[in-house]
Amino acid sequence: MTCWGYRKAAGAGLVLFVALASASCGDVVRQGRSPAYLVIDNLMGASGAKPDDFDHTLDSDVVTNIKVTEGENTYFAETFYEDRGELEAHIVLKDPGTPGSPTQPSEANQITINRYHVRFVRADGRNTPGVDVPYEFDGAATATFGPSGARLSFVLVRAQAKREAPLLALRRMGGAQLISTIAEVTFYGQDQAGNAVKATGQIGVNFADWADPE
Repeated sequence: MTCWGYRKAAGAGLVLFVALASASCGDVVRQGRSPAYLVIDNLMGASGAKPDDFDHTLDSDVVTNIKVTEGENTYFAETFYEDRGELEAHIVLKDPGTPGSPTQPSEANQITINRYHVRFVRADGRNTPGVDVPYEFDGAATATFGPSGARLSFVLVRAQAKREAPLLALRRMGGAQLISTIAEVTFYGQDQAGNAVKATGQIGVNFADWADPE
């Protein structure tokens, strides 16, 4: 039975049983039974205004003005782009063997990531979602990682976050005001035997109404 199943079945002993189930699930994911774990090599982001320009710090444009031509009329339309993230990672065995006889991973050790969670925090401790930072969220993205590594593309900043507080207040402010955050991204998945695995990385995200691309 899954952790959620235990929570639903707790009945009269809900408070105590949920606490015990949550602790157990955390231990399984954190320590895990999988003989392999995921090593994050790179965690990068690209603004929706410049989707091919990945960097280790994301300058997120809260609103992008796009030139639109209709007949003889040309105007700028406000557009809210999502920002993409990219994970590069590979697996390593917990038991590497000996220098003369290293342990080689098998296909059963490959790890498939299928979901992730993004949480934004600030260095000054002002971390109230919807007031100081964007709301945290869950997303789905799938890739399988082996010893040679792989990449996973995912949504790092949702478009709807740019239409909500606190990002919407940065609209039309240019670079005069910005919100600097750290995005904590936790990836969840399992190896091919079904053992739970997770890995967490961080990337700096600076929100402002940056200059639009030409």
